[in-house]
Amino acid sequence: MEILVDFSPVPFTSNAKGNKMATQILLKHPDTGIVKKGLYGFSWTTLFFGGFPALFRGDIFIGLALVAICILTCGIAGIIWAFVYNKKYTLGLIEKGYVLAGSDAENALAKQKLGIV
Repeated sequence: MEILVDFSPVPFTSNAKGNKMATQILLKHPDTGIVKKGLYGFSWTTLFFGGFPALFRGDIFIGLALVAICILTCGIAGIIWAFVYNKKYTLGLIEKGYVLAGSDAENALAKQKLGIV
């Protein structure tokens, strides 16, 4: 039995070439069978909403810290964090035991973009 967990309202917008700004990759935990969406690329939701996307994804510490830092820096931290958060979140899932569950081509591209050997 597989369970798909999706807590984040992530927009998948395309640029002029048709490439997605944030690319989705499915991750599955081999022991529990839980499937989650991992992302890599620019995080538009973090840009616009600061730490709230992290809170919705269950990344409580990062979310609360980012909300506080965004308040202190008048949102500048959110701009910087938008470039790294999706990768950080996905690598965090992999550290928790999740494995890439997309097609071979999707997994190869995700490994390249995430810096996984």
